[in-house]
Amino acid sequence: MGFEPPQRLARTLGEAYGDAAAAEWLAKLPGLADKALGHASLDAERVMAPGGRSSLVALVRRPDGSPAALKIAPPFTRPDLERDALAHWNGWGAVQLLDEAGQDALVLERLHPEVSLRSLPEAKALLEAAGTVRKLWVEPPAGHGFETVAERTARQARAMDPYLSQPDSAETAALTAAALAAREELVATPTESLLLHGNFRQGKVLAGDRAPWLAVGPEPLVGERAYDLARLVRDRVEDLVAASSGASAARRRVNKLADSLDLDRERLRGWTLFRAVESGTRALTAGRRQDAELLLEFASWL
Repeated sequence: MGFEPPQRLARTLGEAYGDAAAAEWLAKLPGLADKALGHASLDAERVMAPGGRSSLVALVRRPDGSPAALKIAPPFTRPDLERDALAHWNGWGAVQLLDEAGQDALVLERLHPEVSLRSLPEAKALLEAAGTVRKLWVEPPAGHGFETVAERTARQARAMDPYLSQPDSAETAALTAAALAAREELVATPTESLLLHGNFRQGKVLAGDRAPWLAVGPEPLVGERAYDLARLVRDRVEDLVAASSGASAARRRVNKLADSLDLDRERLRGWTLFRAVESGTRALTAGRRQDAELLLEFASWL
């Protein structure tokens, strides 16, 4: 299967895991794809582009001619945890795991990748997103290997520490301090231990045939629902920042989503603040200054 890895995949893997690790895996990717296709007796149709940010996704046909999607991810992104989460959900609110195609390769139900919740008007998209994510919040399987919200955010918090002392940006330093303080308070008073998607947003919910909307691309972990909802709050952040009423609209969105899913408003606000600042400082580190400015302005409204 000859192809060039999608540019977005190469860029985001390099930013998240280092250029050396990304380049080493990407060099092996065509061979890994051929091996996976042979392992599961799949016929390739085409590679999705821009595709995923941490995996290659190809449209394929199974031996019986039925459509499917092949997903291949580097081992350092822990595709085994995605497999375990999808197997536990068993198609309830999420894409169905159909088979495995060897190590780090999953055969998934084919959805409609060109149609996500971002194609809907905002109010309708948020309503459908809330209905989808609530299905995913279940008790984790016994003996699971998922990390907790406290563990994941502790690692992220350490990476944010350098931004506590930014002589050229007192505002970034203050936002970072506020975000870290919010995290400390939240993890000190845990409320739930449910299986979470981990990266839930409108673009991670695709149209399907078996169900109207199904979640894809989990980065699963265990913890409270407010953490999982926090990334959804800032969806379409560029539209919020461009609007004159962006700040009040962002706060209303926190309250509306919290109320619709019976969550504590302040816990959702706190996790939204932490996750926005964490993403903003990570964008700064990667040199994506425009993205960082949008995220940090959004965080300042909370």
